[in-house]
Amino acid sequence: MSNLTKLEFVVIDISGKNYMSRVLDVEIHLDAMGLTDTIKDKNQASYHDRAKAMIFLRHHLDEGLEMEYLTVKDPVILWNNLKDRYDHLKMVILPQARYDWTHLKLQDFKSITEQHNRLLIKNHESRPTGSCPFSEVNETNFHQAKRGRGRDPSRGQAVVVTTPVLPL
Repeated sequence: MSNLTKLEFVVIDISGKNYMSRVLDVEIHLDAMGLTDTIKDKNQASYHDRAKAMIFLRHHLDEGLEMEYLTVKDPVILWNNLKDRYDHLKMVILPQARYDWTHLKLQDFKSITEQHNRLLIKNHESRPTGSCPFSEVNETNFHQAKRGRGRDPSRGQAVVVTTPVLPL
């Protein structure tokens, strides 16, 4: 059965590829709802708070993960099971992401600069420096004829009133 309520963020995928970002989202949302203690070991959260946290956690799990942890009723146990399952990804993904970030380069810098220069030249050629600016459109009036049997030549046509702008 599909989720009928709106998700605050994308579900935790069974492959774990979005686990690191989703964990942060879950922690922030639980904190905003006042339920952060429900996912900590040896917590003193009420049964009602644990139930709300469990509903929230299950609601943001992939369908496969939801089926796998179907019998888990305590949010601490679910949270720790997910952590045991996917936490090793920090050692695999994070160093690669840091390496990619430090070695990020604009691969095609030359062609981007050329495109920018062509655009500047094209803009300059269309309106050279010192040319008179375009007149501004201040108001648009639509004349609508009364509905009748006769024909009105201005019916359905727009009349644009312009005021020229003089250079300073």
